Amino acid sequence: MAEEKTSPSQGGQQGGDGVSSEGIDPKLAALLGYIWIIGVVFLLISKDKFVKFHALQSIFLGIAWFVITLILSFVPVVNFFSWLLWPLYVVLIVVMMVKAYNGEKYKLPVIGDLAEKNS
Repeated sequence: MAEEKTSPSQGGQQGGDGVSSEGIDPKLAALLGYIWIIGVVFLLISKDKFVKFHALQSIFLGIAWFVITLILSFVPVVNFFSWLLWPLYVVLIVVMMVKAYNGEKYKLPVIGDLAEKNS
């Protein structure tokens, strides 16, 4: 008896092999979704829940980062050192890209739950 392997876009295992509705590997699409504007595009055109989840998580993370840096900009001492936080943001994005490419649906606290609920 042969097993059927379904891609995530067909409702199968999330992060599995296959081709998404965009014509590329869903894991690659999820990785690219962490590049902000590409995440917005994939959110609008993708039918794959795995890709949509990572695109939304990327967008929510970017919005949260913007709000946090905006709030910190009003605190003089913290504002002076806020540039030190950018490498942390970049590392977080790279880690999330790697996890997405490995097929993991890693949820960030709060943001991940929102992304899952809306994807």
